[in-house]
Amino acid sequence: MKNFQWLENWYESHHDGDWEHTYGIRIETIDNPGWKIEIDIAETKFENLEQIFCLIENNENDWHGIEIKNKKYTAVGDIKKLDFLIGKFRNIISTFSKKIIVAFEE
Repeated sequence: MKNFQWLENWYESHHDGDWEHTYGIRIETIDNPGWKIEIDIAETKFENLEQIFCLIENNENDWHGIEIKNKKYTAVGDIKKLDFLIGKFRNIISTFSKKIIVAFEE
């Protein structure tokens, strides 16, 4: 499944008539140029995830940074990184979900 489709499905699975009125997903351009994504994870099973800001700069046209803080996934990246940043969120959520399943099976 492609990352955008996965994100649509993730959003659909979390809207419940209330959640989407306070929380959501924001995708915007930044002036570097590049992208910024903010995804609220409050009131989800992922709300306690934390990751300090990590910036990877290969060069001025190849960079990205990600953090999870205050119940929000925030990612920035160069102009070619939008799908990549969504994919990083997908990977974090998928990894965390697998850990929850393993914990319940033990």
